[in-house]
Amino acid sequence: MKAIGYIRVSTEEQAATGISMDAQRAKIEAYALTKDLPLVGIIEDAGKSAKDLRRPGVQKVLDMARRKDVDAVIIVKLDRMFRSTVDALNTAKDFDRRGVALHSISESLDTQSAMGKFFFTLTAALAEMERGLVGERTRAALARKKERREVYGEVPYGFAVIDGALVSDQEEQDILRRIRHLRAGGMSYQKVADTLNSMGVSAKKGGQWDRVRVFKIMQKAA
Repeated sequence: MKAIGYIRVSTEEQAATGISMDAQRAKIEAYALTKDLPLVGIIEDAGKSAKDLRRPGVQKVLDMARRKDVDAVIIVKLDRMFRSTVDALNTAKDFDRRGVALHSISESLDTQSAMGKFFFTLTAALAEMERGLVGERTRAALARKKERREVYGEVPYGFAVIDGALVSDQEEQDILRRIRHLRAGGMSYQKVADTLNSMGVSAKKGGQWDRVRVFKIMQKAA
């Protein structure tokens, strides 16, 4: 029973929650040892979202399962590999057809048994529903803030927050007008950044201007 592990984390998620690659790797190694599953490797996707299965690491795992190079795939949690219930169920069905078991450590799932398959289906559906509910609550909260003219998210360039309200920042608005004028004159984003730096103009969070910062500001101000 050869097994392969799969781990994933996005840069933002790792910074916010500390779910590191090393922590996932350690859990998979310990689980494989406990279940007497010879672990032939651990495949990773670093800094990748799980919105779909178009990730290099996942595709490698799926290819190994299709070729029957492994008998089991181990993940720390379902959301490491899947966000969509459809993706989860289709993958589990394909694994089952090829005799490959899927193990999810956190949910204590093993698709080798009929009960394990049932709980896998139920858990995947509940996880997607919970993500949907969180998204709905977040959107509702942001809509209420917008109605009350409360500040949420990053303060856009050209504005400042005073007493919880978003107000125009005259100095930054002047810089915005200058940026628009330079762009209208045919300057590239990098040339605009160089011009602002040579004028001693500071970016919103300090530091030097660059073409990416100028581009993003222009996109948001459009």
